[in-house]
Amino acid sequence: MEAKAVHSFHLSTMVVGDKLGRTGPSSSLRMSSGFVKPKKFQGFVSHRLSLLQRSQQRTVPVVVACSSYNNIPASILETGSFRGPLDEEMILKSKSQEIEPYLNGRCIYLVGMMGSGKTTVGKILSEVLSYSFFDSDALIEEEVDKTSVADIFKNYGEAFFRNKETEILKKLSMMRRYVISTGGGAVVKPINWKYMHKGISVWLDVPVEALARRITKVGTNSRPLLHYEAGDAYTKTFMRLSSLFEERSEAYANANARVSLENIAAKLDQKDASHLSPKTIAIEALEQINGFLKGEDGC
Repeated sequence: MEAKAVHSFHLSTMVVGDKLGRTGPSSSLRMSSGFVKPKKFQGFVSHRLSLLQRSQQRTVPVVVACSSYNNIPASILETGSFRGPLDEEMILKSKSQEIEPYLNGRCIYLVGMMGSGKTTVGKILSEVLSYSFFDSDALIEEEVDKTSVADIFKNYGEAFFRNKETEILKKLSMMRRYVISTGGGAVVKPINWKYMHKGISVWLDVPVEALARRITKVGTNSRPLLHYEAGDAYTKTFMRLSSLFEERSEAYANANARVSLENIAAKLDQKDASHLSPKTIAIEALEQINGFLKGEDGC
């Protein structure tokens, strides 16, 4: 199953109330003032999302008796891992259909350390749930004259960035049917949890060693909280990430659901959590969301 969506954002202003909603077939989203600098824009921010018509989808019937890896038929799980992309697609579709009615349109907020895959997994979840996707960091960059997060930290400071982040989350909390990838430090301000708990929050818990390897491989230039002292890139990245994780781990635990890559690897009899595919992680995210929803219903 493949589907493509093109999100085009048009920012304009005009003072209106705090309500936000869809209007008409163009799926125009209206947001209150505060999303953009007052001097540059004069009022509310209008996000126009132009969604391309989804390509025709072929429905493949599949029955998964229980929402647990241990109960997925042996024909799908083989030697501790998925046999192929088609199996993952089938499981994703089945699990999304299982939980979608109980979501009631609530947004899903992905939290976790930098490099944990929130954007990649978020896009997969938005696709299978027929939700739209937002990256909160990207929205902040749009607001601050399309300035990168690294340059925002450099030119305005972290406090400025965190305040913008809170403004963004407040606006997003009034939306429905969105998967939202948050910044790694969004969890540090209690007010942010007030907004995120209007939806369902999911913590992508990735081992620090795996994060350090992943970030070192692609480079740290876009990561403003990583130190750039001389020395081995992996070692200094690992040490800094370890420190950040120690500071934030209790805050991450406020999430409604936790997706542990170590637990997934153990279930699939894999030694290295780094080799898990984004779709495998997305399947576990749906598992954990399902568990949270059942808990809400007292099941």
